[in-house]
Amino acid sequence: MNVLMIANLRSGIGDPGLYDFVRELGSHRVDVTLRFLHEGTEVAHLLRDVDNYARVVAAGGDGTVSSVAYALRDTGIPILAYPAGTANLLARNLRLPLDPTELAITLIAGRTVRIDLAELTLPGTGARREFTTGFAIAAGAGFDATIMESARTLKPTLGEGAYLLGALQNLNPRVSRFVLELDDRTIETDGIAVMVMNLARIQFDIEVTHGADAQDGLLEVVVLTASTPARLLPAIWAALVDRLQPHPERPGIEVHTAAKVRIVADPPLPIQYDGDAIPSVTTPMTARVLPHAGTFIVSEEHPFPCDSYGDETTCP
Repeated sequence: MNVLMIANLRSGIGDPGLYDFVRELGSHRVDVTLRFLHEGTEVAHLLRDVDNYARVVAAGGDGTVSSVAYALRDTGIPILAYPAGTANLLARNLRLPLDPTELAITLIAGRTVRIDLAELTLPGTGARREFTTGFAIAAGAGFDATIMESARTLKPTLGEGAYLLGALQNLNPRVSRFVLELDDRTIETDGIAVMVMNLARIQFDIEVTHGADAQDGLLEVVVLTASTPARLLPAIWAALVDRLQPHPERPGIEVHTAAKVRIVADPPLPIQYDGDAIPSVTTPMTARVLPHAGTFIVSEEHPFPCDSYGDETTCP
């Protein structure tokens, strides 16, 4: 078996287990081609001959994995989300093992599921025109993007704790008036952030919404209507209680669903997707779902039903 690995070793705090992962693959006679993702490197260039490989490993943070998945959308090429970043939310949502040896066995076993991805259209700045990119977990405007930017330089030393510190540094976020164009309807509301979610599990293993389904061809549009982070504490508590028993309430949060959403904020707000803040870019932004566009390798513990697409699913 030939495997192509795209590794971004600058993500998070790095991963010393990557060598053990490759060594385990080698012991099973898997040939690994390793290519490094550096600042300014085009992912498409690293994937230029991807058809010659049976699997692709994306080793890095969620932004790295999502960029690879978006580049390979609708190809059916299986991707392993190797968790070498800070939060590793995609690996958590897919319930992948964290042990490098177990990850290697998971790759070799090759169980796959197809899930939705999403495409984000953003306004240009300066000489740069409007552009598109993709995400697998969530994109957001407002308070969450501010946290991501504040945490960016802290992640190498504090790990996931950088997000908590980033929140504490922004206790008085800007409240905006949102106009949400959701498929064929328009909603106006106020809040400190809007998150467009494909997968519901975020930092600290909190599940933002109930019933989020990354195989239903829809996105969850989550408005943080609370005016301060302190007023979100009941919603966070409800999410924590959910781990013990179902807790339907999410105070301070408003949830909608749509296949496509355009978000306008007054005043405009900063934007992030899959944990990466976008410098100098603010709303408006547009997101649309790409149904079943990503093929991911999963373990036996994956949370997705195997009969979702009939014969198209390959997990046993």
